[in-house]
Amino acid sequence: MLSELLAAAVCGTSALAVQGTAGTTEEQLRYGWNYALLLAKGPSREALVPSPVLTAMTTGAVARVEEITRCLPEVQDALVSILSDRRLVLPELPDDSVAYAAPGFCVIATANLRDRGVSEMSAALKRRFNFEVVPPIADFDAEVALVTRQARTTVERVGAAYTVDEAVLETLVTAFRDLRTGSTVEGWEVERPSSVMSTAEAVAVAASIGLSTAYLPGPDPLSLLPGHLVGVVRKDDPADHARLLAYWDGALRRRAEAGGRMWRQLWEQRDVLRD
Repeated sequence: MLSELLAAAVCGTSALAVQGTAGTTEEQLRYGWNYALLLAKGPSREALVPSPVLTAMTTGAVARVEEITRCLPEVQDALVSILSDRRLVLPELPDDSVAYAAPGFCVIATANLRDRGVSEMSAALKRRFNFEVVPPIADFDAEVALVTRQARTTVERVGAAYTVDEAVLETLVTAFRDLRTGSTVEGWEVERPSSVMSTAEAVAVAASIGLSTAYLPGPDPLSLLPGHLVGVVRKDDPADHARLLAYWDGALRRRAEAGGRMWRQLWEQRDVLRD
């Protein structure tokens, strides 16, 4: 989201983007061809299909490469010469074989630190980027406010009323923060799952609970939280289910025994984690 906002603010569009995956090819960062025109007329500017990066180069705009570390290393390296020389050689076009970067051209790439092992960026490519680490929201109240606002907007967009109590959302955000950081505000250690447990996922859970409450009235909204937490934790590694159970039997149980009403209700829902 930050890369989209920056690109839109700098050049008026965030649409010049390449989504990095294991299937992303070098052509998606450089250029491809309209093969019908290529066969009919041979290599020409008309037959060339520019990538979003090449379009950004020639127009002086901002190109985005999302999840760059999910691209294969040889695909990532296609950016090295573009960022260092600020030009792209088009050897198939002998009369117009070089595309030069117009003033204003730059590339914003994003990656999740927890995914760095997918395809580590080469040292050569790293030297051509300035790095900015965006940490999770540090302030608890700010995170609760953001989750509340975004979840309410999602539910109200479909014409339903958002009726989830703020105390439920505070409990949700607390659980996410405990599992994300590996510790609680009380100082108790928590085994972290491999899942990122991001604020965006907390918003998705809060919105889903709000929609369930609006269209399937009956269950206490808090009773829906354990099932959603299982889904968030298990999506990367099923073994993380055991870590969630350990959190339930550790920090959550201690809060329940201390008299916390919300935590006591969650503790009573422990069997949901076993189903």
